[in-house]
Amino acid sequence: MPFEPVQQEKLSYGVTRQIEGLILRGILRPGERLPSERELSERMNVSRPSLREALGDLQDRGLLTSKAGAGVYVADVLGSAFSPALVKLFSSHDKAVFDYINFRRDMEGLAAERAATIASDTDLKVINTIFEKMEAAHKKRNPNDEAHLDAHFHLAIIEASHNVIMLHMMRSMYELLREGVFYNRTIMFKQRMTRDTLLEQHRAINTALQDRDASGAREAVATHLNFVETALSDQQKADKNEAFARKRLEHEAGH
Repeated sequence: MPFEPVQQEKLSYGVTRQIEGLILRGILRPGERLPSERELSERMNVSRPSLREALGDLQDRGLLTSKAGAGVYVADVLGSAFSPALVKLFSSHDKAVFDYINFRRDMEGLAAERAATIASDTDLKVINTIFEKMEAAHKKRNPNDEAHLDAHFHLAIIEASHNVIMLHMMRSMYELLREGVFYNRTIMFKQRMTRDTLLEQHRAINTALQDRDASGAREAVATHLNFVETALSDQQKADKNEAFARKRLEHEAGH
């Protein structure tokens, strides 16, 4: 666990700042359960009263939440990023899908460029480990696993860029993507040719990052998201054509 002994004049303040930092850096994630009070106090080398004071303060400020009989969890700090009305608007207009992809291309291209430049060797190992999981999932042909790892891969790049504002903003955007607000990711992984292409695109991104090729990493991200944009546009056209084809069939069957 990512906790370490606290050395502060007021121990509860040190506990508070450490947990704040872990949430801010995205190491502790929304919905993640903290260790037990006993384990936390031992790991952080503080008394239980000091720990309780810190946890109470973090709960009062909405960063942690307590569930009766289940422990203390990181609060859903991403939940207020967009209003329900705006989320509904996103989901009902095609323009939002393509604006979202354009936004990702800009933000993730910048993040990849930064990560190639300033990420630590450990950051890059995390990204490579996730890519290796993507390769393993690809062989199993499970669209849900591949879609999950795809999001995890891109978020790891953003984490490696070490910009906490971008991190939390993009996490909220990916949460909407996970919920199918912008488009259904699993559609992108159903066809064999598309799946192979997507894996190779992620390989190119990973290779550029591991080589610390900043411009190459940004270009690889752009190539990938250009492909996603085209594939989704083609799918939308195909869906519309199919809808008209069914109407023709229905009309012919009635005569």
